[in-house]
Amino acid sequence: MALIKKFNELEIPSTVKMMIYGQSGMGKSTLALSAPQPLLLDFDNGVKRINTSHLENVDIVPVTMWSEIQQLLQSPADLAPYQTIVVDTVGKMIDYIILHVVGTRQPRIQDWGKINQEFQWFTRSLSSLNKNIVFVAHRDTRKEGDETVFIPSLREKNYNSIVTELDLLGYLEMRSDRGQQIRTITFDPTNRNDGKNTCNLPSVMTIPAILNAKGEPTAPNNFITDQVIKPYLGMLKIKADERKKYDELIEDIKTDVATITDANSANDFAQRIKEYPHVGSSLATARSLFAAKVQELGLVYDSKAKQYADKPAA
Repeated sequence: MALIKKFNELEIPSTVKMMIYGQSGMGKSTLALSAPQPLLLDFDNGVKRINTSHLENVDIVPVTMWSEIQQLLQSPADLAPYQTIVVDTVGKMIDYIILHVVGTRQPRIQDWGKINQEFQWFTRSLSSLNKNIVFVAHRDTRKEGDETVFIPSLREKNYNSIVTELDLLGYLEMRSDRGQQIRTITFDPTNRNDGKNTCNLPSVMTIPAILNAKGEPTAPNNFITDQVIKPYLGMLKIKADERKKYDELIEDIKTDVATITDANSANDFAQRIKEYPHVGSSLATARSLFAAKVQELGLVYDSKAKQYADKPAA
């Protein structure tokens, strides 16, 4: 298998990996459960704080020890019905790993290798499931000169290992708009918050209220499904369609290049090479295929006439 690939040879993902972070009480867990067909890994015992109307059709793993997660991820058939795995919260999850590795004592320097190894196993195992993943994290701060930047509350090494794999990192907060308090999420990195937005989502997205003053549902909990994942998958479909057009076009070009047998047919192709409905790097590929064919036939390019001539007879 060739290690070097063209863009059209790369596998296009069909799932989203994201993290939501913010202050307590912002509704992070409820928002995470708005992803399609979620399974909640409840490390934080936070399910009791979620409105029961948002737990319909949601299955929950109330985690009490890390070995339960090890067992779960080694039984992929049990996870088959779910489209999304929600990890709530990732910081508390790391506490369970530490407890599993060192017990109740404080971890020593030599313990962190095993702790990090277990953490990496977890993230790799989740990724291999080919499901949407939503990590939930509390908010912390980082000083950058005189600026205070909001970041997920994680150890730096764990945070860096996760964020490189994420498609989206969103900061959830409450804002004042014309005297009303509204919840918003931004996936863009700014001078006041970390973020990641590979899906080209709007800079700031308003999360609609889905409960009335009595705590009764007024709308379905589907923000991530409808406003995040569907647009992302739509973008991926456009890329997939573009790749299909590219593949079909290159096959047509290869067929035409194969018909080049002499200088006349080469010159004819050279005149038409830009007339193809090129997609991405198809023009460069066409030129490469043409150059190889010209070399194979031993054609000579006349720079004055700006055309090819047949190889002189010996």
